[in-house]
Amino acid sequence: MSTSQDTFLAFVDSLASHLDDHDVRGADLASLVFLSRYHFDRLISATAGEPPAAFRRRVLLERAAYRLVTRAAGILDIAVEAGYSSNEAFTRAFRRAYGLAPAAWRAAPRQMQLPSASGVHFHPPGGLRLPARSEVTSMNLLVKMVEHHIWLVGELLQRAGTLDDERLDAPITMSVEGVDDQPTIRSLLSRLVGQMDMWNNVIASRPYDWAVEQHEPLSSIRTRLDAAGPAFLAEVRQVVEEGRLDETFVDAECEPPEVFTYGGLIAHVLTFAAHRRLLVLGAMASAGITDLGSGDPRNWVADAA
Repeated sequence: MSTSQDTFLAFVDSLASHLDDHDVRGADLASLVFLSRYHFDRLISATAGEPPAAFRRRVLLERAAYRLVTRAAGILDIAVEAGYSSNEAFTRAFRRAYGLAPAAWRAAPRQMQLPSASGVHFHPPGGLRLPARSEVTSMNLLVKMVEHHIWLVGELLQRAGTLDDERLDAPITMSVEGVDDQPTIRSLLSRLVGQMDMWNNVIASRPYDWAVEQHEPLSSIRTRLDAAGPAFLAEVRQVVEEGRLDETFVDAECEPPEVFTYGGLIAHVLTFAAHRRLLVLGAMASAGITDLGSGDPRNWVADAA
């Protein structure tokens, strides 16, 4: 690693440690990496593509955008946290960066990360993301999903220990609170496609029309799958290839809006899709359609390989 890169990484670390110290000056940050202010500004500007002061302001604005979505605090409080002495100054800076005033952005949030040549961004809940050092791979995600599976099975066993034998051995009727009330083959197929369509819209900061899933014709579901499926797959492939599984985005469909990572989104889609697929396969088996079996991915993966 070059000396300039070493210095830049040291700058990012020191900035993360002093993000809430609004009395710190450029000379103070320069002294932390043992450089004069002049050489410090030149080196960071050349490496990051923006001067240290602009770098810090951008990161603080990204953090402010995150806090506008995830906190109920007043805009003035968030402005002060970002280092602005007045609501007016914060609003001007935020509007220049995001194209909307803070109140308007809070009501309809979009992508939090601002353009950056260095690729360093605020990373919730309170750090900085440096892609070269924080990369999450598809293998990491697979391991995390297995870890989640083992954890959840353990938690289920722990809670099962509170039940008597009659409850433990009673036949199960499908009941997952808040997930697909009164499911049918049609509604589950519509939701399987709608889930991908919805997340495509969330990522693109577009609203999703839930009304389309009301008794949706199969022809409409097929048409939506033809568009939503490839678009969702392309997004996943790009995120995985670029190592951006831990990158965050705003889900404005939630009330209030929430911030998720791409890795968490993919795991979420696969988890609930597996549940819905099995329900559809079971219902189809009851209707005499058995050629798909249980939809076990082992066979599909083996055939694809």
